[in-house]
Amino acid sequence: MPSTVLVGAQWGDEGKGKITDLISADFDYVVRFQGGNNAGHTVIHGDTKLALRLIPSGVMYEHITPVIGNGVVVDPRVLSSEVAMLEEGGISCDKLIISCDAHLIMPYHIALDGAAETRLGRHEIGTTKNGIGPAYQDKAGRTGIRIQDLLDERIFREKLETALDYKNQVLDKIYGLPTFTVDQIMEEYLPFAEIIRPRMAETAQVLNAALRDGKNILFEGAQGTLLDIDHGTYPFVTSSSCCAGGAPTGSGVGPKAIDRVLGIVKAYITRVGSGPFPTELKDETGELLGKVGGEFGVVTGRKRRCGWFDAVIARYAADVNSLTDIALTKLDVLSSLDTIKVCVAYEADGTTYDYFPMQHSVIYPKNVTPIYEELPGWKGCDITGCRTFEELPENAQRYVEYLEEKIGVRVSIIAVGPDRNQTIFRGW
Repeated sequence: MPSTVLVGAQWGDEGKGKITDLISADFDYVVRFQGGNNAGHTVIHGDTKLALRLIPSGVMYEHITPVIGNGVVVDPRVLSSEVAMLEEGGISCDKLIISCDAHLIMPYHIALDGAAETRLGRHEIGTTKNGIGPAYQDKAGRTGIRIQDLLDERIFREKLETALDYKNQVLDKIYGLPTFTVDQIMEEYLPFAEIIRPRMAETAQVLNAALRDGKNILFEGAQGTLLDIDHGTYPFVTSSSCCAGGAPTGSGVGPKAIDRVLGIVKAYITRVGSGPFPTELKDETGELLGKVGGEFGVVTGRKRRCGWFDAVIARYAADVNSLTDIALTKLDVLSSLDTIKVCVAYEADGTTYDYFPMQHSVIYPKNVTPIYEELPGWKGCDITGCRTFEELPENAQRYVEYLEEKIGVRVSIIAVGPDRNQTIFRGW
């Protein structure tokens, strides 16, 4: 199995955890290359569902080395609790390695994240308030604190003093919030060094050496293409590079090492939080999709907004990620519908867009009208037992082939239910 990047091709929540869990057994390393504990991947261990927020899903397999890359921002409290949860469940984290260059999420990042969202009011971005954005701000501003700094008490104190000189003024004078002391944070954070020390590595060196030894790597993305800091529906995005291009920068492995890019899409589309959503359904159909699909955020528990599949977005994701394959998830959720719509273009101010518009203001609800094509459904047919493409009802087959035609990328994996075995492979 060649080295592969797995990315969300919508607004996140596409079912990346299940697909990673399914295919990662074929790899030697699974690498998280961006994001932080604002992402949630649900994986199955025996009869238990586990929600992983930071540690790569490959930790479920004994032969895999899970890697937290330099592009990730790490809350050591979450890391510690996740390691404890897994090990209590009989899943070893002994092979987990963490980049020495990954940045730390500090308590003041979390406080500032929540304060900024509150200040924005009805214009809020819809962050998880876990401090992700402020941590990336400090990284870009070259004032961040990295994993390696936590292992040197003198350096950690110096950097913390410098950070708090400014952060405390912002917390106090702008937001009227409590401030932090250096000793307070050091007392909480220094014990995490003992968890991190045996797992810290120069991961770019480790991964490139593995490639030279003929090992295969799966780069596991978080969030989705439309939440990418550069290519998403800005400003309603996350603060990292969610697209396939983020895998090299977030891991230290060059782009020539990547052979395949697998984009994950739902058979419909959802998003959590604020921002434009051209095909959103604020009716009974939207409620039905949310109920049958169990559409609640893994991390936040927030209800997801639901809508018809958007082929404009899927084509855009195919382009910016260079998708070679698609995994289509939750096809079974559509089994409760008589007919199914797919958005093939947008109409705004007399202009038709069959590509993602340059100005994102075009896709706000008051401006845009989705142009749909309607397909017959397969209502009443239980497809959760299908294991080959030919076993699917004819209309379900037609729907998959229709999406392939509209996106221009082969659907290589089809999920027909939440369990690992409820999957159809088509040439993966």
